[in-house]
Formats: sequence, structure tokens, C-alpha cells
Amino acid sequence: MGRKYSKSNLPTKICPVCQRPFEWRKKWETCWDEVKYCSERCRRRRSTAQSPE
Repeated sequence: MGRKYSKSNLPTKICPVCQRPFEWRKKWETCWDEVKYCSERCRRRRSTAQSPE
């Protein structure tokens, strides 16, 4: 069994709260499309993020 992602080529997203890039993690394997925040801290601070509207 091969890996779906190699460590040198992991997908990334930008956190809407801290504006920092974060990479895919094994624990997000089944829910990567729903992941929006880089950490629990940013998820709790989401109200401070500017809405795109």
C-alpha cells in the first residue's frame, strides 16, 4: 500500500483567522474538505476573522 500523499507534496490551505498556511494531517484524511482552521485556538477565535461578505 502506497501513501496517498508524499510528505514533500502535501496539500495546504490558508487559515481565515491567522492567515497562515497549514498542511494536511493524517487525522484530517477523511474530512480535509471540511477543515477550515489550522488549530483549535483559531477555531475558537473564528468570530474575529473577517467574513468574505
